[in-house]
Amino acid sequence: MSSRIRELRRSRGLTLGQVSKQTGLSVAMLSQVERGQSDPSLESLRRLAEALRIPLFDLFRTEGPEPVAVIRHDERRLVSTPHRHLTYSQVSRSGGKVEVLEGTLDPGAASSESPRTHISEECVLVLEGSLIVELEAIDYALDAGDSCHFDSALPHRFLNPHPEKARFIVSVTPPSN
Repeated sequence: MSSRIRELRRSRGLTLGQVSKQTGLSVAMLSQVERGQSDPSLESLRRLAEALRIPLFDLFRTEGPEPVAVIRHDERRLVSTPHRHLTYSQVSRSGGKVEVLEGTLDPGAASSESPRTHISEECVLVLEGSLIVELEAIDYALDAGDSCHFDSALPHRFLNPHPEKARFIVSVTPPSN
């Protein structure tokens, strides 16, 4: 991933200083990430993907998309928050027109500190537990088997105020930054 970030930054003609200004991450931190000396948090990866204008999981891609991709459960790419309260595993291939992620959200956790926006559509399907989809400050309660499809340009995030872990699938098209 570290060499991919450097390659993407350079291909866009961006300096570490420019990426630092766009992401709010220090030049030193960015340099360490590019050299493989630091593992960025999920939030840092989101900021980098936004600055580089690519979907988050494309940071991990090494080649163009395969015409057929079988992703084994134990070989999925994972990203998580520092304390692992939120974990996403990539179910779909990188570089495709749709991104499918399996997420787990711990009790009392949220997918982000504040609602986020991006230019996509999302559909979330709760597999286990319960989840709140917060859209423009309105809460939509979902139980196992329920889904919610929405325009990702609306400020949104996922919340789990319940005592058990929530497991869900999120499909995003086009893949988000």
